[in-house]
Amino acid sequence: MGTWTPALLVQRVALVLLCAAYLQGGIDKLWDFHGAVAETTHFGLPMPVLVTVLTIVIELGASVLIISGYQRWIGALVLAAFTLMATFLANRFWELPPSGRIPVANAFFEHLGLVGGFLLVAWHDLRERRAQLPFHPS
Repeated sequence: MGTWTPALLVQRVALVLLCAAYLQGGIDKLWDFHGAVAETTHFGLPMPVLVTVLTIVIELGASVLIISGYQRWIGALVLAAFTLMATFLANRFWELPPSGRIPVANAFFEHLGLVGGFLLVAWHDLRERRAQLPFHPS
């Protein structure tokens, strides 16, 4: 596992914080599976039970990959794509009347920030992996 340094501790805490909403969401969906299926149904998604199960697997599984460092870049790209799709599904502020638009627009752009954070995690992890290769082409 290696020696824990302050930098490694800060990195791990940052990754846990980045994944906190997905860990909480996945655990909540497991805890109240019927409510999670109802939420999926509310958004009009097909096969709500299957979509809910896949959502739980994505939220928890990708978070574990990111936090553990095992194939971190894959987990980060999965959560980036998931977040982008979910944001366009759940935060369509442009469809709302002006009076209700601002809070939903804020949530939309906050989620885009999360997407950016996950893309940075993937990029950093891939660069780190490439640097560890005995030979890496330019």
